[in-house]
This record gives sequence, C-alpha cells and structure tokens, in this order.
Amino acid sequence: MTLAEAERIAPALKPAIAVKTERPGAGGRLPLSPEAAQVARMLKPRLISVGLLSALARLADFAGILAVGALIFGSYVVPRDGLDELQYGLALLMVPLATVFLIGSLNGYLLSAYRPSIAQIGRTAGAWAAVFGCFTLALFFLKAGEDFSRIWLGSWLVGGFAVLLANRLVLGALIGRWRRAGTIERRAVLVGGGPEAVELIRALRAEPDCDIRICGIFDDRELARTPAVMEGLPRLGRIAELIAFGRQAEIDMLIVALPLTAEKRLVQLLKMLWVLPVDIRLSAQATQLRFRPRAYSHVGSVPFFDIFDRPIADWDAVAKRIFDVAVSLLTLIVLAPVLLAAAVAIRLESPGPVLFRQRRYGFNNDVIEVLKFRSMYHHMADPDARAVVTRDDPRVTRVGRFIRRASIDELPQLFNVLRGELSLVGPRPHAVNAHTEDRLWEQVVDGYFARHRVRPGVTGWAQVNGWRGEVDCEEKIRRRVEHDLFYIENWSVLFDLYVLFLTPLRLFKSEGAY
Repeated sequence: MTLAEAERIAPALKPAIAVKTERPGAGGRLPLSPEAAQVARMLKPRLISVGLLSALARLADFAGILAVGALIFGSYVVPRDGLDELQYGLALLMVPLATVFLIGSLNGYLLSAYRPSIAQIGRTAGAWAAVFGCFTLALFFLKAGEDFSRIWLGSWLVGGFAVLLANRLVLGALIGRWRRAGTIERRAVLVGGGPEAVELIRALRAEPDCDIRICGIFDDRELARTPAVMEGLPRLGRIAELIAFGRQAEIDMLIVALPLTAEKRLVQLLKMLWVLPVDIRLSAQATQLRFRPRAYSHVGSVPFFDIFDRPIADWDAVAKRIFDVAVSLLTLIVLAPVLLAAAVAIRLESPGPVLFRQRRYGFNNDVIEVLKFRSMYHHMADPDARAVVTRDDPRVTRVGRFIRRASIDELPQLFNVLRGELSLVGPRPHAVNAHTEDRLWEQVVDGYFARHRVRPGVTGWAQVNGWRGEVDCEEKIRRRVEHDLFYIENWSVLFDLYVLFLTPLRLFKSEGAY
C-alpha cells in the first residue's frame, strides 16, 4: 500500500459505508460468545475518564493562574479607581484563558503530557511565556504599560509558571497511580490475532507508561490458528460479532492488527467498524514501510495510523455537556409559560396524558424513551411509529397540529437533555421501527447507524435545512443522514450555536411537519 493510498483510506470510506453485521431493528445487539459477554459486563463506565481529567486539568490551570494573579493584586496593588480594577480584572481573565487554549492546542492536556519529562515542562513554560509575552507586548503598543504594576507583572509571571508546574507534578503522580491501579486506561480490542498482533502486544507491554489495556481479540480464524491468544489474551469471537460487542462494552479503541498488504480486507473491516463511537487505529508496528511523521500517532515508541477518531470526545464532550445543561435550564425557565399553556391546551382538548413517550435510538444505539407533548388522540397514539404522520392525519388533534408545526411538542425533550440522554443539537433520534415503504431506515441508508456515534439532539443540522417532518420516500431519509454525518464530522460549539439560532427561524417555514 502506498502512502497516498494509506492516507486516502479514511475519507474514501465514508460515502460508501455498508454495514452488513446488524440485523434490521436489532441495533447491533447480536448474540455474543459467553467470553465476550462476560468481558462486556466487566467493562462498565468509569468514574474517572480521560475527558473528565482533561477538563479538570484545564480548570486547575485556569483557576490557579487567576488565583495567583488575584492574590498578588490584592496584597500589593492599591487600586486608584474603578478603572484599575476593570483593567486588572480583564487581564486576570484573558491571560489564563489564552494560556489554557494554547496549551490545549499543543496537546498539553493529553495523558502523555503528564509524564514527568524535561520536554513537557519546557513546552508548558514556552506556552506560558508566549502568552505572557504577547500580553506585555500588547500593553506596550497600547501605551497601557504604566497602568499596570511591574512588580505585579513580574510576580505573576513567576507565580503562574509555578502553578502550571505544580499542577503537572501533582496530576502526573495521580495519573501514574491510577494507571498502575487500572483506574484510568484506554480499553482496546484487537482486530486480528496473527503475527502482527503478537508483535504489537509485546511492543505495548514493553512500554513503561502505556495506558492501553487490550481486553481481547476478535479474529475469524480458529483458536489454534490465532497465535495472539498465546500472549494471555482471550479470543472473544469472530470479527462479525465485534459491532455487537462495541455496542455493549465500554471500550475506547479498536486496533486493527493486519498487514498493510491485505488492502481489500482492511477496507472491508473499516467500512464495517466505523459506525462505532470509538477511536480506530491501524497498527504500524509490523510494517517495514515508513511514511511521513504526521501520518503516525504513538504510544511511547509504538506507531499507529489514526484511521477514525471518536467524534466529540474528551474536552469537546465536556464542553458540549456544559453547554447543553446551561442552555436547557435557561430555556426551560424562559419558556415555562409556553410549556404550561401547551399542557393545559392538550388536557382540555382530549382525555389522556399530557406527555407522550416513544422508544428511540440514542447514543451508540441504546434505546431511550423520548418525551414529547401528546399531539394525537390518546386511543390513536402510535408509540412504535408503525405509520408516519401525514398531512391532515385524523389521529392528530387540533392542538397537536399546531404544536407539531411549531415544534412545541419537542420541548419536553429538554428534560431528556438534562438526564444526559439527548443533546440540544445533534442527529434527531428516530423511532426504533421507523421505516419508509416497508423498509426500515437502516436498510435504506448504508452506514445509517454511524449517526448514533454522538448523542441525538432536540434539533439538528438536517432539521434547520428543511429535512424534518414526514419521511415518505427514501431520498428524504438519505438526505437526513447525509446532513447528520456532516454535523458529526464538523461539530463545534459555534456550530451548535448557529443551529440553535436558525431553529426558531426555520420552524414555521417547513412544509414537511404535520
């Protein structure tokens, strides 16, 4: 395989993904071997995750730098007026923010960055010096240097570096202890158990600070022809069963340990596996080919090709969750009169509960109960979505027709957001049995389940682009999934804000919501 071919694999897969290992409507819950089922039960969510550690590390750096600067200001600087306090206050916020951003952009909040080394300390010192240098340079050009105490500036420079260094030493010691205890680690599964896998296992075990724990092997060969099991790892099943295992077990990474010369087999595997919300790496340990350094990532000295990254992971996931909770709470407070009025109107028009619960696919194909305001007559409700709602549908009440048109019926899903089942913005959760023309949607769209690599949303990129409401032909569901995958690959907090801004503007323009 040439370098161009290797670098072309990942983006070339996505438009033509075809998942053949999931039964229609099964959500990837295929039977597992007893060994695989036991391992899946053991791999439960952890209290301490890499994403949480990254968030705490950033918070510790920001709070520490701010606290040192504020302490020096309070003990030494005598404010002349309110303007002084405003100037110092802005500096105390902007400098720590810029420092955390720069360190993060240099991968300074990865686990590997907390291994004690001169290089890591040097990078941290360089980032702090760069931010502080830009700050003092800005003061010079703005002729604002006389407004700030030189003693305060010099003390903050030294004190800020001391805080950054102390944070790294303390957290590095904690991470080392947690790694030895198995509390924090990256859980991986090997795809392929041949000689390449054996070499990879031995190389990882030789790394003193390796945070990858290989939990088992999936291979299509018989046990006797899988030499990697001789390294003490269990063979959990055939590769076709890996999707089901990835749905049920809390794993972080799939490592494909096959020779690069098996190009067709590699492409087939990657087409099958990319729907899982995990990092997918291709082992480069056994190959004699050497590509450009940017083509690799490393665990110590062990090289990997990064094929797919889990979307919205680590700090991004923390930032999105904070955003979701804050905006949901604010929205519930502001729209409380609308929620109350809708509930009263529904109750007055027809008997039955105000809320309607429907089973839908959530993150990683988990089935969740989504809350909505009831828009149909109770005796005609369709919780299994056997029949799509059409124009002038007799099952829909008059109030229901209005709240569906304005998407007011979706507002109770803000409580799903607070429970962590939904996000504010993301692919809309579809009913478990959603179908068009007697075909389930996962049968219509290749790679349909890839949209479940992130939490579904109350609104989404597809909806603000007009793809909402009735799905009466296969083209509509294809376009929805196309927009959902675009959102996943291009997510940012600003993208979420943009979608939220467009949502109320597009609600009354949609012709597909009945």
